[in-house]
Amino acid sequence: MRLPSGKVGFSKAMSNKWIRVDKSAADGPRVFRVVDSVEDEVQRRLQLVRVGQAEKLGEKERSELKKRKLLTEVTLKTYWVSKGSAFSTSISKQEAELSPEMISSGSWRDRPFKSYNFSAHGVLPDSGHLHPLLKVRTQFRQIFLEMGFTEMPTDNFIESSFWNFDALFQPQQHPARDQHDTFFLKDPAEALQLPMDYVHRVKRVHSHGGYGSQGYKYNWKLDEARKNLLRTHTTAASARALYRLAQKKPFTPAKYFSIDRVFRNETLDATHLAEFHQIEGVVADHGLTLGHLMGVLREFFTKLGITQLRFKPAYNPYTEPSMEVFSYHQGLKKWVEVGNSGLFRPEMLLPMGLPENVSVIAWGLSLERPTMIKYNINNIRELVGHKVNLQMVYDSPLCRLDAEQGSPQAQETT
Repeated sequence: MRLPSGKVGFSKAMSNKWIRVDKSAADGPRVFRVVDSVEDEVQRRLQLVRVGQAEKLGEKERSELKKRKLLTEVTLKTYWVSKGSAFSTSISKQEAELSPEMISSGSWRDRPFKSYNFSAHGVLPDSGHLHPLLKVRTQFRQIFLEMGFTEMPTDNFIESSFWNFDALFQPQQHPARDQHDTFFLKDPAEALQLPMDYVHRVKRVHSHGGYGSQGYKYNWKLDEARKNLLRTHTTAASARALYRLAQKKPFTPAKYFSIDRVFRNETLDATHLAEFHQIEGVVADHGLTLGHLMGVLREFFTKLGITQLRFKPAYNPYTEPSMEVFSYHQGLKKWVEVGNSGLFRPEMLLPMGLPENVSVIAWGLSLERPTMIKYNINNIRELVGHKVNLQMVYDSPLCRLDAEQGSPQAQETT
């Protein structure tokens, strides 16, 4: 018959050399007694516990008994209770406030009042709360400022097609200019003031080429360039800033950034809205190359906590070469796109009046996507718009985008 404790007893008997096992027997292993008598130390220790002398056991002995579930330690606490100076058989209600009635009747003299607690904070008054988008935007803005960038003015929600498309060397027949992707204005339908000298240079490079380019070889139309629209990207603000920079002589290197709203005529779903925020960085200096762009991108994304980067060739109408930026996402276990970048084409820069040896590197990403990942929001309509839950705004913690936050979390913030 096998006992529940047989395995433990056999093991202890073998370790104490009370028995031995002979495995050479023909009919199977046999167990033989080695000693004439056995002194059971476990039984002796349990007997000490039973008679209330457990303090005689050493720490190692108690630990072994507890491990074998033969002993359980219980702590008993006893208290002596005696009457205090304020002891009473009845409870009187203490007043918290002095009322006008108590003063007029004089009853306050006979009533007990609660003592004031001058260390109490009291009830916190309601205060304003920052939306998660504003918190993340503040962090991105701080990163740009730390890197020595200057913020561009981006107050032109309404932009002309010239600054939004033509100045960027984007042809007038480009699909992005179609009404399916762009919100055009009915009133005012056209921009009245454009820098005409610059407009003529842009027209020439589009229609006939120049600056080493063959252009697009089409009939560029001023009426098309005058059409007003809701800007589709903040690169229009970058074009204005670079044009202003080109008018300053002599040329001075500059670093610009912007974080503001753009508008696209897109189908609304859980990840797309008709308006969103674009983050953009621009650096203009002599002799900048693709290597400089990759170096600046690594510094920028490192400040976001993203250190694993890959670059993939891409196409943009106004940058050449162009690169998509990918980062390894620890949560998804794959490489995901975190931004787009490139060097602005000479066909865009030289008509502005910038020197030929000046290059401009630029990159951009959205603000909503890292915010959704940071705050674990799956539907963008819960972040922006009339469906936003105000309690979410109240409860959202401060945003910290930095490398010390930890690799997986920091990578998600992009």
